[in-house]
Amino acid sequence: MDGLVAYRRELATSTAAFAKSAAVLSSVEEHSSLSRALHQLAESTERTHTIHHAQADADFYLLSETTKDYIHLIGAVKDVFHERVKLFQTWQHAQAMLAKKREAKAKAELAGRMDKVQQAQEEVAEWEGKVERSQEEFERISRAIKKEMEQFEVVRVKDFKDMIIKYLEALMTSQQQITKVWETFIPEAKAIS
Repeated sequence: MDGLVAYRRELATSTAAFAKSAAVLSSVEEHSSLSRALHQLAESTERTHTIHHAQADADFYLLSETTKDYIHLIGAVKDVFHERVKLFQTWQHAQAMLAKKREAKAKAELAGRMDKVQQAQEEVAEWEGKVERSQEEFERISRAIKKEMEQFEVVRVKDFKDMIIKYLEALMTSQQQITKVWETFIPEAKAIS
C-alpha cells in the first residue's frame, strides 16, 4: 500500500512537472494556435495533477492508515493471546506444584510423620486454591477474548468493506474527473488546429 501511495504521489509530481513544461513551452511558442493548444494542454494537465494528488491522499488516508490501524490492533490481539498463554502456564505450574505437594503429603503419611503431614496438608490446601484461581483466571480471559474476537471480526469486516467502498468511490470519482478534463480538452484542441 505504501508503494501504491508513493506511485500516486510520483504520478502527481510528474504530471505537475509536465504541466509546467507545457506552460513554459506555450509561452515561448510563436505560432498562436499552437501556443493556445499548449496552454490548454498545460491547464488540463494541471487539473489532472490536482486530481492525482487528491487520489494519492485518498490512497493514503483510506487504505494505508486504516490498514496500519488494523495491523496495530492485531498486535494488541497478539499481546492479549500472549497474556492468555502466561495464565495457562501459571495454571499448569500450579497443578504440577499441587501434585508434588500431594505426593509429599502421602509420603509423610506413609512415614508416619504427623508434624510433616499437617504442614503438607496446609500446602496442599494453598496450592488447591492457587490451581482454582489460576483456572478461573484462564477461563475468564478465554471467554473475554472469544467474545471480543467475535465482536472484532464483525466490526473488522464491516470497516474493511466500508473502507474499500469509499476507496473505490474515490477512485471512480477521480477517473470521472480526469475523463471530464480530457473530454473538454480534446474538442478545444481540435478547434484550434
